[in-house]
Amino acid sequence: MNSPVPATDVTIEVDGRTHTVRIDNRVTLLDLLREHLHVTSPKKGCDHGQCGSCTVLLDGRRAISCLTFAVAQDGTRVTTAAGLPEGDALHEMQEAFVEQDAFQCGYCTPGQICSAVAMLDEVKAGQPSFVTENLEADPELTDEEIRERMSGNLCRCAAYPNIVAAIRQAANP
Repeated sequence: MNSPVPATDVTIEVDGRTHTVRIDNRVTLLDLLREHLHVTSPKKGCDHGQCGSCTVLLDGRRAISCLTFAVAQDGTRVTTAAGLPEGDALHEMQEAFVEQDAFQCGYCTPGQICSAVAMLDEVKAGQPSFVTENLEADPELTDEEIRERMSGNLCRCAAYPNIVAAIRQAANP
């Protein structure tokens, strides 16, 4: 005897478009985006929250979508790397990634870009990281700070020096 699978109606805004879907309560946000809404910018890398390829912005804050239940995001605004640009122009972080050649295979790039955008917001808000020396002052965006704050996003092609350069460029337009 099988029990019915619990399902819930979820309304979620993704990259400026509102969607209402009925989903199994066990579906992750990543699977909702990719398999139900066909939003393919966030990638399924490890599916264990260790690589950051699936990073998206939830109401402006970075989140690992493979570890986030979709039902918990009812009413949330999700922004993927594809939803960052306004109009036809790339977001300044996307431009910096292109100009600094901050990708090779590109698989991790959408997650890297979302994480970098949120990371700059965290720095602007004065949030310290593990390597911030002076907790009384606003964090200085050194290469060490960038690397620490981006440590949850892995790049199997090892484009890290260019990723750091791109973030530095976007932080200082």
